[in-house]
Amino acid sequence: MLARHAGNLFWLSRYMERAESIARLAEAGFRIAMIPETSEGHRDEWRSTLASAGVLEAFTARHETFGPDAVLHFLLFDEANPSSVRSSLMTARNNGRMVRTKITRDTWDALNSTWLAFDEVKPATVTSARVPEFLDWIRQRSALFRGALLGTILRDDTYYFSQLGAFVERADNTARILDVKYFLLLPTSQAIGGEMDSWQWEMILRSVSAHRSYRHVFRSRYSAGRVAEFLILRREMPRSLRFCYDWLELSITGLNEHYNSRSAAADLVAETRDSLRRGRIEDIFEEGLHEFLSAFVARNDRLTQLLAQDYQFG
Repeated sequence: MLARHAGNLFWLSRYMERAESIARLAEAGFRIAMIPETSEGHRDEWRSTLASAGVLEAFTARHETFGPDAVLHFLLFDEANPSSVRSSLMTARNNGRMVRTKITRDTWDALNSTWLAFDEVKPATVTSARVPEFLDWIRQRSALFRGALLGTILRDDTYYFSQLGAFVERADNTARILDVKYFLLLPTSQAIGGEMDSWQWEMILRSVSAHRSYRHVFRSRYSAGRVAEFLILRREMPRSLRFCYDWLELSITGLNEHYNSRSAAADLVAETRDSLRRGRIEDIFEEGLHEFLSAFVARNDRLTQLLAQDYQFG
């Protein structure tokens, strides 16, 4: 496969996953903003959402306040924000056009129809009352693309590069959504892992469609430690960091076997997966949840750099 096509496939899947990720982050901020305040000094929901999405600096360069309308427009529609849903869908489609011969018709149709439908949406029509419905629609379209790809694509290097992009992005998203929780609800004077309101933790789980599965696994009330364990270490949770790196290892191993060589990225994937497999939530909280998540995001970014170097797709 040409190096540029490998990059197109990686970023195609990554940007489709990112569109869903940004919708989920927006939902987390939107839901938490609706929760009645229970304490003072750490309820800066929208600033925290932007920080966790990695676009706080870009937003403050153009806006002076953190009103919900401005933040939601920036996250969903603003082309000046390269991580907005609009920018993500447009970039994914552009990458898809470059690899039309590598992907199936079903995959292209799901990708292209999503962009065309989104492009017709007028931002002014997405009022506060319509925000949850619109975010649901974005997630559904992402699921349509994912289903088309997984249901029709050959399990060759096209598949492996696509999966690497999807799970690198998903791991980043889960870490950032947990960091929303950290920024919003943990004052600097309070020890990480202290008592948190269960309703607020439920909103975070709902934003990753995990509140019912959490109850199935733990059969108990929501708590900081168990929610963090569920989204970091539980291998059966499809958006946990452990699950993502289990699949990243399968994908990089498949790619190595396909090309009959081992990449440097494979070593980092194996190292990260092993640390998550052996991890204990008590140790993570002792280190500091925010510190752990920040280090994980940095390592995940390093993986992207190594993949680009190993396969020369820039």
